Amino acid sequence: MGIDIHGLNFLRHAKNIKLLGDTVTIGRQGLRVTESMAKELVGTAPSYIIQPYCEELLTDYFGATKVDSIDNSDYEKATHIHNMNEALPNNLCGMYDSIIDFGCLEHIYNVPQALKNCSLLCKPGGQIIHLLPANNFCGHGFWQFSPELFFSLYSKTNGYSKTEVFVADLSNNKKWYQVKQPNNGKRVNVTSSTGLYVLVRTVLKRSNFSHSLVQQSDYVYEWGKTAATDLKTLEEPTGLKHGFKKILKKIPFVCRVLLPVNNLYLRSKLETGLNDKNPGLTAIEIESFVKLNKINRSSHL
Repeated sequence: MGIDIHGLNFLRHAKNIKLLGDTVTIGRQGLRVTESMAKELVGTAPSYIIQPYCEELLTDYFGATKVDSIDNSDYEKATHIHNMNEALPNNLCGMYDSIIDFGCLEHIYNVPQALKNCSLLCKPGGQIIHLLPANNFCGHGFWQFSPELFFSLYSKTNGYSKTEVFVADLSNNKKWYQVKQPNNGKRVNVTSSTGLYVLVRTVLKRSNFSHSLVQQSDYVYEWGKTAATDLKTLEEPTGLKHGFKKILKKIPFVCRVLLPVNNLYLRSKLETGLNDKNPGLTAIEIESFVKLNKINRSSHL
């Protein structure tokens, strides 16, 4: 676990919205950036890069007033020793303005409890920041995370606001893709041949938050439709891709050859690829995005 180039840029983005204040990291966060990268992005002195952990960096460059950490073991001298699989003790609840989870929750079996603990650590009005594995991290930890989890979990109904979700390609340090909130029964699917992060920021609005209303949006949409509407939709598919499939099915041999190719094309290029053609994603040039948000914040101070 640690702060790499995407984590450092995401902290820059978060700082443009809110200084970190009293901060806790889930696991003690190391630094995973080169000296040249750090100098370019935040102007650090070389000494920060040889520091094994992030506390001084967060205090000096991101507005942290203190930086604590929580871990299951004291092997890295974390501030609080607690198993995040279990309920958070009362003395740690509501202590922090910023919760930073950069590559820790995927290693915790009881993810729902760990996510609840992140919110319990947070003061109302504070921010929760995640950078977690999405695609192609099989074997890295117990879990890989879908963007939609965070839209459903960190919803206004559950007591959160300003939730934003991005995916980042580990092979591309210059670009993120902002994920649109799924609606109208349409999933946002993202396939890739490279490792992806999911980056999340949300604000906890109240201490009596809820994690009980977490459902995948397309199922909620389907449950709300009438049986007649469901039947009509099934009997009368519309759109180019449905029409093409209907034609192919009338020619069995051609269908067996071309339909998989058609499906692969749709998945990789139009519907689910990590590119500008995916309707659920908006491509963002990181440096321009971070600088624009900094200007916008300054104009409102």
